[in-house]
Amino acid sequence: MGVNRIEAVVCDYGGVLTNPLHETLEHFARAAGLSADAILTAMGAAAAKVGADPMALLEVGAITEAEMVASITAELPEGGWALPEDRTFGELWFAGRTGNHEFADFLRGLSMDGYRLALLTNNVVEWEDLWRATVPADELFEVVVNSAHEGVRKPDTEIYERLLARLGLTPDRCLFVDDLEDNLKPAAELGMATVRFQDNAQAVEEITSVLKVSGAPAKAEGAR
Repeated sequence: MGVNRIEAVVCDYGGVLTNPLHETLEHFARAAGLSADAILTAMGAAAAKVGADPMALLEVGAITEAEMVASITAELPEGGWALPEDRTFGELWFAGRTGNHEFADFLRGLSMDGYRLALLTNNVVEWEDLWRATVPADELFEVVVNSAHEGVRKPDTEIYERLLARLGLTPDRCLFVDDLEDNLKPAAELGMATVRFQDNAQAVEEITSVLKVSGAPAKAEGAR
């Protein structure tokens, strides 16, 4: 048996199980009557004022969605954005977010092959129903670790350690997939194998290659 046999594949949500972030942002910006650059600039100014990215604060439950919107609105050009009165920020954001069904199907195949699956996501309390509508999380994942419920987010090492504890696995038994290098670094430092998601074809090829070298998971081997 290989000492580094991978038993679990852990993946990110946004940008992996969904369309890319820039597509969601651009769709949102058009709906809000602003450019994506104007929104990013306002978010940067809000972060500089309070000493933390407002989205990061939202993702650990330190502020509410309404408080995040207010902090960004204060930094927008005169006139602000044209957010529809009958839709929340999250509802407008997810109008431009679609599920990556092809990659979800690939993960489903890995589960059938005996790999355990887990989700490690930076997400928002108010968006629980919205994000779950884009991916069959309960069907796919044995473990879901969500920053909104943990009070800590990637790339803080603590959230990776909580994930490992809930899986009951050492880092060398896990492969982590994320679209952001900053989120992959702590996983690699802990000892996880990592793959940076860029598109489905690339990610599937790299994940398959890593798992092939690792060998079949113990569950699959024992089932033969």
